Amino acid sequence: MKTTLSFKTGRPPSAITVALVLILGLLLQGRAGADEGMYPLSELSRLNLAAAGLKVTAAEIFDPEHGGLVDAIVKIGGCTGSFISPEGLVITNHHCAFGVIQLASTPGKDYISDGFLASGNSTELPAQGLTIRITESYTDVSAEVLGALSDTMKFGERSKAVSRRIKDIVAKAETDNPGKRAEVSEMFTGKSYMLFIYTFLRDVRAVYVPPRSVGEFGGEFDNWVWPRHTGDFAFMRAYVAPDGSPADYSPANVPYRPRKFLRVNPAGVEDGDKVFILGYPGRTFRHRSSHYLSYEEDVRMPYIAELYQWEISIMESAGSEDPSAAIRTAARIKSLSNVMKNYASKLEGMKRMDLVRARRDADGDLQKFIDDDPPLSAGYGGMLRDLEKIYIGMRETADYEMTLRYMRSSVTMLGAALTLLDAAEELRKPDLERESEFMERNLAATKTGLAQSVKNYVEGVDQVFLREFFLDASELGDGHRIAPIDTLIGTSGVESNTDEFIAEAYRTTRLGDSAFVMSLFGLSTDTLRSFDDPFLNLALRLRPLYRALSETQAARDGALTKLDGEYADARSRFLRKEFIPDANGTLRMTYGSIRGYSPADALHAAPITTIRGVIDKTTGREPFNTPARVIELYRKRDFGRLASRKLNTLTVCLLYNLDTTGGNSGSPLLNAAGELVGVNFDRAYGATINDFAWDESYSRSIAVDIRYVLWMTAKVAGAGYLTGEMGVGAIE
Repeated sequence: MKTTLSFKTGRPPSAITVALVLILGLLLQGRAGADEGMYPLSELSRLNLAAAGLKVTAAEIFDPEHGGLVDAIVKIGGCTGSFISPEGLVITNHHCAFGVIQLASTPGKDYISDGFLASGNSTELPAQGLTIRITESYTDVSAEVLGALSDTMKFGERSKAVSRRIKDIVAKAETDNPGKRAEVSEMFTGKSYMLFIYTFLRDVRAVYVPPRSVGEFGGEFDNWVWPRHTGDFAFMRAYVAPDGSPADYSPANVPYRPRKFLRVNPAGVEDGDKVFILGYPGRTFRHRSSHYLSYEEDVRMPYIAELYQWEISIMESAGSEDPSAAIRTAARIKSLSNVMKNYASKLEGMKRMDLVRARRDADGDLQKFIDDDPPLSAGYGGMLRDLEKIYIGMRETADYEMTLRYMRSSVTMLGAALTLLDAAEELRKPDLERESEFMERNLAATKTGLAQSVKNYVEGVDQVFLREFFLDASELGDGHRIAPIDTLIGTSGVESNTDEFIAEAYRTTRLGDSAFVMSLFGLSTDTLRSFDDPFLNLALRLRPLYRALSETQAARDGALTKLDGEYADARSRFLRKEFIPDANGTLRMTYGSIRGYSPADALHAAPITTIRGVIDKTTGREPFNTPARVIELYRKRDFGRLASRKLNTLTVCLLYNLDTTGGNSGSPLLNAAGELVGVNFDRAYGATINDFAWDESYSRSIAVDIRYVLWMTAKVAGAGYLTGEMGVGAIE
């Protein structure tokens, strides 16, 4: 897992910033027809939505006093969802519910393959660890956060000061808003911060998750690909205590009654129709330097893509021999596969567009612009050179740092042991001084995540992963050795020593028992040491290295936050162009049209696929094994009233030029009137590059058509009670 890819197996706001904020407001009003942009709530009132072809107003989208569409949009786990009934029914993606059904599955009760359908509220499936957030309000707290900084601080001190101030703000906000959840999000790097208040629901249950042959039709062959024929949708339901307050799971809880829920429009949309999305996109990186892009292209993404591809092959091999292992590794394989193919697409797109060279040339022009402006040069003259120095240093230590990081996240036994040791130290600190995952507000989620990781543990897979990381560590260069591993396996006879250690460690450890692991959570370091567990002992030896790595990362983050903020300032001034804040997991809006595109020379892709494509792809074998009921209804052309009037058949998926990224999975695709017409789940292959650079010519996103969702739910699954709950009426 080297960066050479030799896998053995296989400050306060500057005047510039203030001016840019003012310019942003003015320029947004002149770009109503633009398709690019994941617009924050704070910018909605400045958009000319009517000129963009939308019939909804900004106030109808977000109105804290009277309610708006935003009240129906939720963050569910790492995805987006939306309320579609007064009884807390939520629609999201199949792949967003995948972990829920995986945890509930056994070889004799395989919800992954067969799907899950509740016959009523009492039989809905508790979604362990899954939560729902609803945005209530936002407040600019930039001055408060940046007030924690001083010019004399070192970079590591800056990171810690910002983190502590944010914790203070969050704690006060949650005290002032009982029962709510508060989060502070960085909008412009090192420059602006927003405090968001959320309703936080902890009892979520699965209602209907279609079988894998529908929800994952096409599998990895079709992932990130157009045309698409995947029914990537699922229904969940949110519950609260009888008094309406958020509560943990209890049979006595009642369905949550949302302030707003979306109207489902069974007529759908057609080619050229105006649409928009509200959702919680994860991260984009469009305001970064060529040094960042070059590091991503040369080092980080290739390493992760190759690592994940190898880990997937190991897990698939284990699953082919053991049905239980197949179930326990299914969610992890799905997650790693998604990232792996995403990164492969990004790397291909970066090379095709020669993105690094283009940004490097642009950075050269930016440096000349800075040098030619004495006041600007005084502040930013050395900025790009300082960024270059940081990334050179990161390249030098990449093999060492990545080996440590991914060994922890890949090897379940080591990860569990390190989490127990972290808990032992962090839980003895005052709450606001702890690492975020061990603060009281996050502790339940941390414990649930630990328990689930051990529940999904497959010993043979874990052994292979640990062996590979030990052997990689043995090949690290001088000055970047992992001394505790060298001590264990020596420098000669490395493979046999590694095998001997692994055999004995896995024979004697008790950390594969989830109940035992949870009984250790919160015990002191000395008590944990007394168990003399091989993985706790290994973690005790490695932990100083992880602490040092954390300190290094904090100092690096402090420097990059300052420099990336300066870079965005200077670049905006140079280009005389307003920037929309990069996506950061907060609620955003993007708009555009149902529109095809030309993915290659002489090719044009239409923006709507149909049921015929499902049948044409069907082979009877995974991942193209269409359920017999689907084929039967297709042959009868029994589409009820859901067939497209223009295409005279049932439509399946939609393509559009909206600006989306990870986290938008499950986002509602809305027509011009704000009605639900689809559920976003993917991007076309070339559009993965839009995390770094967006262009209408290739940026296309994909949704499952609501007509297909309704047909699959009512006609195929026989769950007409759900379409009735949505207010759609009979499908016949």
